[in-house]
Amino acid sequence: MANKTEEEWRAVLSPEQFRILREKGTEMAGTGEYNHHFDKGVYRCAGCNVPLYISDTKFDSGCGWPAFFEAIPGAVGRQSDNSRGFERTEIICNNCGGHLGHVFKGEGFETPTDERHCVNSISIKFEDKKEEKL
Repeated sequence: MANKTEEEWRAVLSPEQFRILREKGTEMAGTGEYNHHFDKGVYRCAGCNVPLYISDTKFDSGCGWPAFFEAIPGAVGRQSDNSRGFERTEIICNNCGGHLGHVFKGEGFETPTDERHCVNSISIKFEDKKEEKL
């Protein structure tokens, strides 16, 4: 696990990245750079650069944030989040513990997992893989 102090994280992340990745914030719906991004490649953690999602698992859910139906095996962890007075499932980078967003099940999307990983664009960065088969 990428162990850094909060001071070290502040030194390597922008203030907005720190707010979302380390303080579990959320970007406003529809504002993220990857919401309507569908190029082929890999989405990596913006905090530690570990691969989290491949573009083939991204879909347009209409929710205002990038949506994926599954993560790269072992890359994303889940934990209970009761911060808003009801239970949700938070998703985090298993390598650095950075907050990615939340996962929702049973919404009826026609995906292989019937899950929607609702991810903050600022929590991820895209690596183009047009030339390489994923």
